[in-house]
Amino acid sequence: MTPQTTGPTPDRYHLTLTTTGRPAMHGWWSSETTARGKLLDWVGEYGSSPGARITLTDADTDTVLMVWPDEP
Repeated sequence: MTPQTTGPTPDRYHLTLTTTGRPAMHGWWSSETTARGKLLDWVGEYGSSPGARITLTDADTDTVLMVWPDEP
């Protein structure tokens, strides 16, 4: 029996967009680099929405990696 190699965890990196404190959109990616790029895309697309807040979380470790804007 040969050991099985595993790749990135699917849907590990989770983006959440909230507006005025309510969830508006979610996205999941297996690549942290891709997820960080998407966060920047979302800032450009949705950053002017009232009360917009975008959070990137590592779902495997339940760690918040990035939040935009820095202050609520």
